[in-house]
Amino acid sequence: MAKAEDIESVTAQTGRPLGPRALKTRERLMDATAELLEERSLLDISVVDIARKVGTSPATFYHYFKDVEEVTVHLADRAADEMPAVLDLIDGSWEGDAGLARARNIVDAFISHWDTHHAVLQLRNLGADRGDKRFIRIRRDALGPVLDRFAEQISEAQKAGHLPASLHPYIAAAALGSILERLSAYHKELTHFGASREDVVETCAILIFRTLTGTNS
Repeated sequence: MAKAEDIESVTAQTGRPLGPRALKTRERLMDATAELLEERSLLDISVVDIARKVGTSPATFYHYFKDVEEVTVHLADRAADEMPAVLDLIDGSWEGDAGLARARNIVDAFISHWDTHHAVLQLRNLGADRGDKRFIRIRRDALGPVLDRFAEQISEAQKAGHLPASLHPYIAAAALGSILERLSAYHKELTHFGASREDVVETCAILIFRTLTGTNS
């Protein structure tokens, strides 16, 4: 469902606000699309497929959405609603074992987020990479606050003399964000190299911890 503060702004294609019953129908169409995306590519999903899965008509679909891709935009927005939980994990002490445990929790949460929304997040990133401003905005809004917090932590470690002044905080934070995204998206493929999910969490956590703090333990 849309965020509570955004519900009043959700409209039909005609621009009319949606009531509670219509919002539920819209949500069912989004859920059906998300399920189909886990089974096949976006190009192989039609409006008829989505409508049939919900038990409604294509006309009903078009009452809420312009096309299937528009649904994926809203699904990506919905997935982004979970990111504040990751931000909460970043705040707090980064010293010693507590800092490394914090890094593990962040990586674990990021991987779980990708496991839950894998198909949608892949479409979001592909759309952003091809220059689609809708997906660029969603990706930036979701990851930007995480990178900001990482950069702030790196700056603090620099002030304490634990990291070199030549290290650009935001570039280092962006590198960590890229690692998190890439490993979260493809961690299952790494099993072919003998790497378990736990291995991915631990390795990525160590990289994050050392980059943010400049310490080994």
